[in-house]
Amino acid sequence: MRSKTFLVVAFALAVTGCAGRKTHDLLNTTTVTVPASDIAATHEIFVATTRKKATKDPRQVFDGDRSPTTSFASVEVTVPKTHQVGAIERVRGSDNSNPAKDFTATEVEFYEGAPQFAKAVGADIAMRGDRALVFVHGFNNGFDDGIYRLTQIAHDTKYSGTPVLFSWASSGKTTGYIYDKESANAARDDLEETLRMLAKTKAKSIDIIAHSMGTWVTMEALRQLAITGDRD
Repeated sequence: MRSKTFLVVAFALAVTGCAGRKTHDLLNTTTVTVPASDIAATHEIFVATTRKKATKDPRQVFDGDRSPTTSFASVEVTVPKTHQVGAIERVRGSDNSNPAKDFTATEVEFYEGAPQFAKAVGADIAMRGDRALVFVHGFNNGFDDGIYRLTQIAHDTKYSGTPVLFSWASSGKTTGYIYDKESANAARDDLEETLRMLAKTKAKSIDIIAHSMGTWVTMEALRQLAITGDRD
């Protein structure tokens, strides 16, 4: 197997620095149409998550409950031309996003399982230049927070490879630290398997950005890989 490189960038921030939004809606209730000239770019974000699908509020797509298995999806997100580097422009509450002003999730595709997802993400990696970026979010983050933050990182850095969000089951609440810590512990094997899956694609490098409590999930997964002797 070809040698691959894992670049781990860990941002260890205080708990207060990881605060998310009060609501975690990703999708709009109604379609908001704007001229194409108002959109700077559309990014496809691939997703591996240990969250359950949201049934009470489908706009969340995935909620904060833990799933016994990993689910897979992809989300298309538009970035407005008015976007400022480093910012995530989005509405507060559950109002509809305005694509001319806000980051907006426009489409979600669900994959039946790991083989179907591996085929899709592998094809994208091969098309984009054999490189993948895995983002592991931190404490007090909803599914929407991870999607929009990875979109912002990929857009602002002009990342040429395939962005992949690993979203573990954070409750998205400031009072949920213990729950989040247990969810992070439970997600280690899932992240390990996701990295193994990506290593089997044509990716020549896999870059990892881990934030806050996500650094724990990441280092544990990498430790498990190293113990097995699988350093690819």
